[in-house]
Amino acid sequence: MARLIGLNSGSSFDGIDAVLIEIETAADGLPGRPRFIAGRSYDWPEPVAKDVLRAFENKLSIFELCRLNYVTGAVYAECSRKLMRELELKPDDIEAIGYDGQTIYQEPKDPARFAQFASDEDLIGRWLDGPYPCGLQIGEPAIVAEACETITVTQFRPSDHALGGSGAPLMQYLDFVAFRDIGPVLTLNIGGIANCQLADADRSKMMAFDTGPGNVMLDHTARVLLKKPYDADGQVAAAGKVDQRLLDELLAHPFFRRNPPRSAWRLDFGSDYADRFLEKYRSLSAEDLLATFTEFTAISISKAIQDHVKLLSKISVLIASGGGVRNSFLMQRLAAKLPSGLRLTTSDEFGIPPQYKEAVKFATLAHATVNRLANNIPAACGAKRFAIMGRTVMPSRLAKING
Repeated sequence: MARLIGLNSGSSFDGIDAVLIEIETAADGLPGRPRFIAGRSYDWPEPVAKDVLRAFENKLSIFELCRLNYVTGAVYAECSRKLMRELELKPDDIEAIGYDGQTIYQEPKDPARFAQFASDEDLIGRWLDGPYPCGLQIGEPAIVAEACETITVTQFRPSDHALGGSGAPLMQYLDFVAFRDIGPVLTLNIGGIANCQLADADRSKMMAFDTGPGNVMLDHTARVLLKKPYDADGQVAAAGKVDQRLLDELLAHPFFRRNPPRSAWRLDFGSDYADRFLEKYRSLSAEDLLATFTEFTAISISKAIQDHVKLLSKISVLIASGGGVRNSFLMQRLAAKLPSGLRLTTSDEFGIPPQYKEAVKFATLAHATVNRLANNIPAACGAKRFAIMGRTVMPSRLAKING
């Protein structure tokens, strides 16, 4: 049995979640469903958070971004050390610490031009002007490895990108591990961006794709209009009315014309995009704007599922997780929009707290990495083949001095 720490700060950027899990090997020789032991949530230090938000908007110099990479590594290290102290864990108690780093930028593949490079030897051309996907996650892992004296695994997406995979979403490996015994099932993670996965014991039948916005526009609107970090429980949105003209314009976003595997980022639905509509529809109340953005999230999730999941008639449950499940109004609207035969529940039903599932994901991915297990799902992400995702940093205490 292995114990691991997982950390996550997602596209909603509302704090860092830290978890401790246990994983045992199942009868088929693969990891069994992770057992959640404990979880904590920590705030980003305010000056660091301000710089990360500036980085999202491409307002940092390369010199500032370099230093921010080390600073965020120190933040992840502090979160890990706090959890270890609270749970009285020593380095030898932990197989590894897994986290992806804070995503600063994410660029999907260019489908129109991707095919011409897929079998070409022009490696440089794949990324020189954009056909292959790429991304940037910050949070220097050497700082975490040394501060915690523990093997640290991070930067999971680039290995998938190198094989032509989308690298996002990343939830599908955890869903395979956790739900292959009851599949096929659909899972949904509502972070800043929402993503959906089809989990199955047969990995060749799996799929994963971003559905569109999750909390990102809702939280931005709450910060701008309510001067609050979010609309608690969707109470303000619940008091408003949907503006159909605004909703129709939102649903015309070109993102929805992309086919899976697909990924979205703040450039699609972030602050600049939201501000455009806050200005254009400034005559609407905060209640009506939030009600419309909530409806937009619910419809985009339901529509993506109905448009792209071919096995939908054989699936009876949608297992939701992420910060969005705490917004009861959003969950009500989503349940109302889903096909009648699809029951909406949360990962709590299966022993994984929804708010911590993404952190559990990175701990599970790290377990696979250090055990040399394939932890991407080519059928879901579009990669050419299975791969071992993640970069591993060993702490100095494990260094062999004399061979």
